[in-house]
Amino acid sequence: MTIPTADGDTRTAAGLPAQLRAEPAAPESSGASNSRLARAALLTAVLSAAGSILGLGRDQSLAHLFGAGSETDAFLVAWTVPEFASTLLIEDGLAFVLVPAFSAAIARRAQARGTDPVRSLVSSSLPRFGLAFLAATVLLIAGAPFLVHVLAPGLPDPQLAVDCTRLTATCALTFGLAGYCSAALRAHGCYLPPAAIYVAYNIGIIATMLVCGTRFGVRSAAMGVAVGGCLMVAVQLPAFQRRLDTAKATEKLGDEARGEPGDEVAAKVRAMHLGLIAAVLAFALCKQSQVFIERFLASSLAAGSISHLNYAQKVAQLPMSFSLMLCTVTFPVVAQAVARGDAAAARARIERDLGLAACVVLVGAAAIFACAPQIIHVLFQRGAFTAADTAATASVMRVYALGLLGHSMVGALVRSYFSAGRPTWYPVGAMAVGMAATAGVGARTADLWGVRGIAGANAFGITLTAVLLLAAMDRRSVPVDVSKVLAEMAKPLLAAAGATVAGLMAAASFTSPFAAGGAGCLAVAAVFVVLLWALRAESLAPLVPVVRSATRKLRHAR
Repeated sequence: MTIPTADGDTRTAAGLPAQLRAEPAAPESSGASNSRLARAALLTAVLSAAGSILGLGRDQSLAHLFGAGSETDAFLVAWTVPEFASTLLIEDGLAFVLVPAFSAAIARRAQARGTDPVRSLVSSSLPRFGLAFLAATVLLIAGAPFLVHVLAPGLPDPQLAVDCTRLTATCALTFGLAGYCSAALRAHGCYLPPAAIYVAYNIGIIATMLVCGTRFGVRSAAMGVAVGGCLMVAVQLPAFQRRLDTAKATEKLGDEARGEPGDEVAAKVRAMHLGLIAAVLAFALCKQSQVFIERFLASSLAAGSISHLNYAQKVAQLPMSFSLMLCTVTFPVVAQAVARGDAAAARARIERDLGLAACVVLVGAAAIFACAPQIIHVLFQRGAFTAADTAATASVMRVYALGLLGHSMVGALVRSYFSAGRPTWYPVGAMAVGMAATAGVGARTADLWGVRGIAGANAFGITLTAVLLLAAMDRRSVPVDVSKVLAEMAKPLLAAAGATVAGLMAAASFTSPFAAGGAGCLAVAAVFVVLLWALRAESLAPLVPVVRSATRKLRHAR
């Protein structure tokens, strides 16, 4: 199948359409469009921050109720299923297929006669995806014992992990439906419901653990995954239904006014390409395999190793998640620019997003490295989570921080590769190389340095993938100026190095974990911004209008 563009061109596996090789004279976007994107990014940031805070609350509840022992290790093996499902069906995989498909359908809506392209896309794709999600759920439930044995053969209590896996397997259906709704809504410029899904999800898990934890133990956390997945779908259904009702009204109006059959239009809207779906699935599998590799290697270490890796990873990846929020908002913008054949707009948007993502993730990485013991102490050291768990988790988290830039760049860059809605296998190859590096390095370093060696292998593998993706951007994706991107990325890297030193010094000045962590994070933020300004980083340019506006308001208030 092919994906039609707004002007009737189609994309094939041979490469980007010819328009993307040209330099259109049209400007990237209007001031109103930028303002709308800024509001959407702010809204997404607020709700994502709320979801992340609730995610920390979920992990705190898990640590408080069940600690970091063999029972928690068993649940975290089952937790691999929703982790993989969220990557494949919500955050990356399914979005890479559906956002360009819906963007192309929306772009064709003005030219369509009769049947609305968006409604045709939903009617032809949603039933098939729904059956696939249901089949995956059934297979996971039936194959839970085999899956647990493959993921963690060294678990002391595999039956507990099997029970938890069967409960979490329901996310294959609920996450799939949530991801479908999320992609459709974001392509329509509707960001509130998709941004709220992790708020609903984590509320469901926390509430289920608190209500059922005493009776069902750690299985209550797996039950919470099932409940939270249903809530993710529920918060998006009203907005999704409204978009379909609007499309239906437009379709009826078109049929009455133009009298053209819907089948003719439906035949033109072919947004699902089997090659694209296969490439996205393979990429997501390779990416999530890094977690599989970590837990496989850690299952043979001391009890609690998987838990220490999990808690460290969850906190360390918060800056990465925040850095990719803007890319999530602008991915439909890039996809629509590609659908129009506007290479200049797509390139400028991608270069700007890479710079901002690097700044956000690096200031977070600096804070995490400088204040890791204090952060873990404040967040988790209570109940069954001991001081020894804090020390082990903090040491792992500092190693994870070294790979955060790589994680962020992979998340941002791969969106560019799939923005054209066409199959491309280079990202899969790059991710496979990184996965192999993680497995090879981790197998050697796990015996030497334990969980820190496994975390170091993760950082090395994902950074290697990021380098491979960036190196081929100008040839295999939207053509960007790689040398310019690297030159700009060096500035926040230098700023992060200086900020880390300042954060370590500030944190060492206090004995209270809360005061030390707060002072260290403030020092990191202040020094990072000052150094970025001194280095004249272009990534600060989008913040200048915001600062000026705030300054004017303050002067007016006085």
